Amino acid sequence: MEFQGVLFAVRSMDVSRPFYETVLGRKVALDLGANLVFEGGPTLQEGFAGLVGFPEERTVYRSHNAELYFESEFFDADVNRVRAAGVELLHEVKEYPWGQRVLRFYDPDGHIIELGESMKTVVLRFLDQGLSEEEAARRSQFPLEFVRWCQTQR
Repeated sequence: MEFQGVLFAVRSMDVSRPFYETVLGRKVALDLGANLVFEGGPTLQEGFAGLVGFPEERTVYRSHNAELYFESEFFDADVNRVRAAGVELLHEVKEYPWGQRVLRFYDPDGHIIELGESMKTVVLRFLDQGLSEEEAARRSQFPLEFVRWCQTQR
């Protein structure tokens, strides 16, 4: 068995497709009308309830039990793009104890999207602030080998 990706039920492809293309920068890999596959995921399905055979009213939107997770090396620019799109935020940017900044917001159907600063960016920020490799590893909660790898990726 091989995992193939994540599929989200959407109310309207005309609303959801532009959100995923414009706000999240996803590129379409396959457009089947009511089914749209983005390169690297996710897949969107309009008319999901009818496809699987249960009443539409059983489809739960804004379930708050899952999210799509993206990381960015251009976090501030991506946060600005999300805000400029007028997207409903779940919360403002928060920084977690391991140093990663994160913004969560909703897609048009209430699915949670998380945009996190890449951990490579976090580690490099720590090093640029003067932390030693060992201190950056401790603070980021990542192995020392990862911290050293990050330095080779500048």
